[in-house]
Amino acid sequence: MSTVTIPAVVPSPHDDALQLYRAFKGLGCDTSTVINILSHRNASQRSLIQEEYTNMYNDDLNKKLASELHHNTKRAVLQWMPEPVLKDATIIRQSIGGGLIDHKDLRAATEIICSRTPSQLRKIKTIYSVAFGDRLDQELEISTSGNHKKLLIAYVNTTRYEGPEIDLVLVESDAKSLAKGSDESTFINIFSDRSSAHLVALAIAFQNNYGKPFERRIKKATSGHFQYALLSIIRCAENSSKYFAKVLRRAMKGIGTDDTTLIRVVVTRVELDMQEIKAEYKSKYGKTLNDAVHSETSGSYRNFLLSLLGPNI
Repeated sequence: MSTVTIPAVVPSPHDDALQLYRAFKGLGCDTSTVINILSHRNASQRSLIQEEYTNMYNDDLNKKLASELHHNTKRAVLQWMPEPVLKDATIIRQSIGGGLIDHKDLRAATEIICSRTPSQLRKIKTIYSVAFGDRLDQELEISTSGNHKKLLIAYVNTTRYEGPEIDLVLVESDAKSLAKGSDESTFINIFSDRSSAHLVALAIAFQNNYGKPFERRIKKATSGHFQYALLSIIRCAENSSKYFAKVLRRAMKGIGTDDTTLIRVVVTRVELDMQEIKAEYKSKYGKTLNDAVHSETSGSYRNFLLSLLGPNI
């Protein structure tokens, strides 16, 4: 469930565009007005504001935001602006699209791909081609390697069943295959072809039949980005809210904050399931996600993220 709070009476896109224009005028930017407007509008409303701003002022709102905002506030607001599918596609593009790719970049792209449903991935592939002129699978071919590459390409190109029904015979067969000294191609075939419901049943069957957690088998048989992708797939199949709560905890734990991860998860999940993520976070870590974000951020950056997260519960 979304945590974005929309006003009972939403101003028109014209009025919002006018208020943003006034916030940009003069010395400095009235950042509080920008945050108050954009953090309380849904994807379609933000899109209409952008169109209206261009029509009224012959200027691109995103470019204006980039020139007026600074540091993490700018990064967070700019990632927030696109509608969800374009947002995902853009994050993947920024992570793997050309240039040198580091460890965190690959994790970001892997997280987006491995946590999305087949229908979401189909939309991401389509908009990726339209927005960037490249096919997602071809970009993955260039920017990834080994079994990690094979898994991601198979995962984005395979049409998987999304319903709750499972084939128990196939579940048992898969558990037996993975219990053996199977090569990594077996993991790729099963994880890229089976539904989320099937993978959850597989994890249960593996535990029951062989007395070992399924994740332990994955960790023993694989490594690196390939292992990270497999674990992301199974953890999201079992409980995606718990998965993202853990990602957020890791981003804010210890010395310093991984703001790139914090921003990515917040802006991509607040319109989907942030309410559930907040509940998982509080249950697992004994404090609210809002309190954690408040302690790890400051200024307009903090205000923007907390506005997106909604009530402190």
